[in-house]
Amino acid sequence: MKYSDFRPRLKGNKKVAYEYINNTERRILVIGDIHAPFTIDGYLGFCKDMYARYNCNQVIFIGDIIDNHYASFHATDPDGMGGGDELDLAIKFVKKWRKAFPVADVCIGNHDRIIMRKAFDSQIPQRWIKSYNEVLGTKWNWVEHVIYDDVQYVHGEGGTARTKSKNDMMSTVQGHIHTQAYVEWNVGKKFRIFGMQVGCGVDSKSYAAAYAKNFKKQAIGCGVVIGGHTAINCMMDL
Repeated sequence: MKYSDFRPRLKGNKKVAYEYINNTERRILVIGDIHAPFTIDGYLGFCKDMYARYNCNQVIFIGDIIDNHYASFHATDPDGMGGGDELDLAIKFVKKWRKAFPVADVCIGNHDRIIMRKAFDSQIPQRWIKSYNEVLGTKWNWVEHVIYDDVQYVHGEGGTARTKSKNDMMSTVQGHIHTQAYVEWNVGKKFRIFGMQVGCGVDSKSYAAAYAKNFKKQAIGCGVVIGGHTAINCMMDL
């Protein structure tokens, strides 16, 4: 049954809220860095709940879909999984996300591109390299950044969302920084923009996250952006 065919007997604020939650503007769920297979338990379910709660109609993964710990440019755990095992497990994790959100944009993160960077450094031609969709079995739209409703979505590898929004004079949604989740508005005579850090879904107890064991606690959450005018941080109960 279509919304236009359904007229609930609502009045006052309830009617306003119902009409607002069912309008046709973009309602984007922004999923934080998941770093498969090192994703915290329950994060997928949480994101599905937020998608339903805010009646979202679009999904953006903010980047670092996979961790690629075994291939990291930094020190790796000698007792961790080998490359093949880690990739196989990551693909199993991603399969669940693909089933939940078959259509999505993905902002390519620094961990996602580790293998591409190493292939480039080794002078391997691009034609030998499989795409992200081929490897992970997805049909997502993998991009460096994407813009909807005058809001730019980027993974972010050099600075915070508040800084990039000011530098670009454009509302910005960003991931990458696992310990921050906020929305900050900047308003001038002729502009109104926000910077949003969405948090992440990384399991801080995994060996892949051991480098951050003495850092601030990770902000486990996602974001919702409505029509480019409203940005909401959704924090997962732990």
